[in-house]
Amino acid sequence: MIEQGQGDTLVNPVDTTVTVSRSVSQPVKEIWKLLVTREGAEALLGAGGELGDKGDSWHAADGTYGVIRSFHPLEQIRFSWHAAEEAPKTIVEVDLSASDDGTTVEIRHEHIPTYFDANALTRKWETALEKLASAAG
Repeated sequence: MIEQGQGDTLVNPVDTTVTVSRSVSQPVKEIWKLLVTREGAEALLGAGGELGDKGDSWHAADGTYGVIRSFHPLEQIRFSWHAAEEAPKTIVEVDLSASDDGTTVEIRHEHIPTYFDANALTRKWETALEKLASAAG
């Protein structure tokens, strides 16, 4: 698939999406509370990353950064994610849903250019979910 953004003169291939999920044995309310703490945000975004309200910028120590695009308490956080200053904007969505044994946390990373290493991004988000699950106890 090829998309062209408003005002762009170059056409960028953006046909990769990475989706990972994990069940955590805590209720949605507890996982949400964790996500909005420094520990939870850093598990997701990396050291230095903080989740704020819609429109707030975030920056992590590894050089990744973005802007919170939507913030729906107990349900979803959606943010832009740039790998570096010159890297294209991609979108990450974190969804929480109740499950029989607690909460399912799903991370969906969209609009990843074909030249990015999707396997590395999959590992990154799987590691983030592991850190969240560990912090949740």
